[in-house]
Amino acid sequence: MAASCRVVVLISGNGSNLQAIIDACQDKQHAEVVAVISNKPEAYGLIRAHHAQIDTSCVIAQKGEKRADYDERLAAIIDSYQPDLIVLAGFMRILSDGFVERYLGRMLNIHPSLLPKFTGLDTHQRAIEAGETEHGASVHFVIPELDAGPVILQAKVPVYEDDTPELLAERVHEQEHAIYPLVVKWFANGRLAMKDGKAWLDGNAIGPMGYAPD
Repeated sequence: MAASCRVVVLISGNGSNLQAIIDACQDKQHAEVVAVISNKPEAYGLIRAHHAQIDTSCVIAQKGEKRADYDERLAAIIDSYQPDLIVLAGFMRILSDGFVERYLGRMLNIHPSLLPKFTGLDTHQRAIEAGETEHGASVHFVIPELDAGPVILQAKVPVYEDDTPELLAERVHEQEHAIYPLVVKWFANGRLAMKDGKAWLDGNAIGPMGYAPD
């Protein structure tokens, strides 16, 4: 049997998407989470990793440290695990271009909006204020431009007239926990790749709004 895809997950907080990926990889037949790395020592996701007997590290930014220097320290730990895939699951740091280029085509992120709408922060509040009738989450490959990598898969939820950011976030999170492990599995099975600035699934280019089954 071919070796499973080695996955390193980067987090900053609760790690609910991390948990969804851990649960989906329990049999280790396709993918295995080999390490979880955080920039926040209090991140609950580190406890989730401990419970799953997964290696953890915490890389804390030092006062006055340049972003590129931090990213070099982070990359050294990542590379020690010889990963096939790096997954950003609520990692709240902007990564240097050099770091992104180092893992180009094998680093994923999930963003809580239907990209290209609402890049950046506070997406749920902004969607409500903009009068959107639907909102959601997008899994995409990471490129140097923030939240601009080729979209792989999106999940949509309705926005209700009396919605709050908290209620909307709950519905979006539920969808995130479904689509992120699926995309990891696609990558692990060799079905997903990035080339020529596009995401490709099963040899076919994915459209700008992500994969949509016929």
